[in-house]
Formats: sequence, C-alpha cells, structure tokens
Amino acid sequence: MTKLNQILAVEKGVKSDVQRKVTDAYHTIQKTPLLSGISRSYQPIDDEGEQLPPESAKVQVQAEGVLKDVGAALTRLFDVTATKDWANCEARADVRIDGTVLLADVPVTYLLFLEKQLTDLHTLIAKLPTLDPSETWTLDENTDTWRTEPVKTTRTKKVPRNHVLSEATDKHPAQVQVYNEDVVVGYWTKVSFSGALPQRRVNELLGRVQKLQDAVKYAREEANGIEITDRRIGETVFGYLLG
Repeated sequence: MTKLNQILAVEKGVKSDVQRKVTDAYHTIQKTPLLSGISRSYQPIDDEGEQLPPESAKVQVQAEGVLKDVGAALTRLFDVTATKDWANCEARADVRIDGTVLLADVPVTYLLFLEKQLTDLHTLIAKLPTLDPSETWTLDENTDTWRTEPVKTTRTKKVPRNHVLSEATDKHPAQVQVYNEDVVVGYWTKVSFSGALPQRRVNELLGRVQKLQDAVKYAREEANGIEITDRRIGETVFGYLLG
C-alpha cells in the first residue's frame, strides 16, 4: 500500500516534469515546418529534356501524437493529485499537548493551515513590547495598565540675591554682587504607565506557541503516514478528451 507522505514526496517532481513536457509540446506545435511534408518529382516533356531529382520532406511532428504524449504525462499528474486529494479527505490526527488531546481528529489540510498561522503568531508575539526592566511595575486595576511607584522630584526657581562685598562708607557706596539662587518652589510627583507586557509573560506566550507548533507538526506527520488507495483518474479523463 502507498502512504500519503510518499505521494507528497513525488508530487512536486511529477508537476515539474509534466509542466516541462506540456510547455515543450506547446512550442513544438507552433513550428509549422515540423508538421509539414512534401513529395515532388519532375518529368520532362520528352526524353531529351533535362532530368531533375525528386524532392521530398517527411512530416516530423503529428499533432495527434503530441496530444497523446501530453495526455500520457498529464494522466500521471492527474492520478497523483487525485490520490493526494482523496487521501487528504481521510488523513486525520489528534493534536496533543503533554499527552492531552487539545484538538481531536483534525484533517491534514487544516493542520497545514494551523502551521502557517502559528508561524505568523510566533513572529507577532516575539515582537511584543516589554516593560522597562529598570523600573518596578504593578498592575493598575483602574486603568488596566502597568504603573510605576510614584517618584517625587523638586521644582526650583532662580531667585536673585545680593551679596555685599564691602559695606558703604562716607566716601564709597557699598559694593554689592547680584547672583541667582535655586530655590525649591514645589514638588513633582511622577507615575509612569505602560501598555507593554512583562518579559516573563511574553516568554510564557512564546513557549505555548512553540509547544503547539511542535504538536501540530507531530500530528501532520502522523496524518501523512496513513495508507491510501492509488486513484486512476487520468485514464478516464483523457479517454474521453482524446477518444
């Protein structure tokens, strides 16, 4: 008995071979001289006339023969594809996580779909923004976001001050130097919020996706290992088309 994974292994090669043969056939029937032949002989009017050799050219390509060759090649492709598609209707397997069935009796075509979707999902999760590890974050239930502890900082203002370098006398005015002094005038209290995720949560999600990816691959391999029935569709199709 043939197994589905054996058909899948040869399908690509059969497709390539058939495509090449059909393309060659298409180009061949465009070459009119290959489909043309001639037979010509010369007879002078009397025995004294010039004798010329006969001319001939055989037909090298027959359209009916080209069709039969194409039909033979396509018959193989039709049979392989039919065998695969009929088998895909029967190929199923369970997706198991740690020995527990997560998805039961899943068709192999859906398992292929799951593989593609999980690959895309893994890429998305790997790019998720994460919280700044230099901060301490807690979940704020009011906003459903992460928040830091309040950080209090001062607000200062420059206030001009006078510094007396020398006191005034009856002969000289006082010498005064003006300078600016930073004076605390208020306090800022800052709390940062973020919609990002903790790194441990991203790691957890990635682990789950990877585990499910592995489970789906195992299930696909199991489904592709079923024994199948070889289908003979091409002969019927081309028996009608070229009959």
